[in-house]
Amino acid sequence: MHQTDSPATARPASHLGWRVLALLYDLFPAFALWFLVAAAFVALRGDAITGGGWGLAEFAVMWLATGAYAVASWRRGGQTLGMRPWRLRVVAPDGSTAPLPALCLRYAVGSVSLFAGGLGFLWALLDRDRLTWHDRASRTRLLRHPKP
Repeated sequence: MHQTDSPATARPASHLGWRVLALLYDLFPAFALWFLVAAAFVALRGDAITGGGWGLAEFAVMWLATGAYAVASWRRGGQTLGMRPWRLRVVAPDGSTAPLPALCLRYAVGSVSLFAGGLGFLWALLDRDRLTWHDRASRTRLLRHPKP
């Protein structure tokens, strides 16, 4: 948390729109990572990857690179670049920095949620605490901090 923020001033990010906006913003750093990964695969293969085992490997490396970005960002300051404008922060239930295994699980379950057409995100509309699948599975919370 920022030094001026306290757990008492931050509120759960219960509005699904904040999550969607942060995801949209995070597409930009993700695209940059994907271009770097694609460039590395093209350099290794000498041409574009069109499928098969190499295509699957490239996809897996892109997923891992995106996960490394997200997990490192959440671990370092609780937020990715896309979360900053909306003042969102991932924390443990007690408001502290979430542990690394929980953040890795959060990314993995969040990925499943997206690959399932966003169902894990839409789940927050039905959940009594407005938590997504990845919030519940990782025992992390997304908070929204007030304007400074």
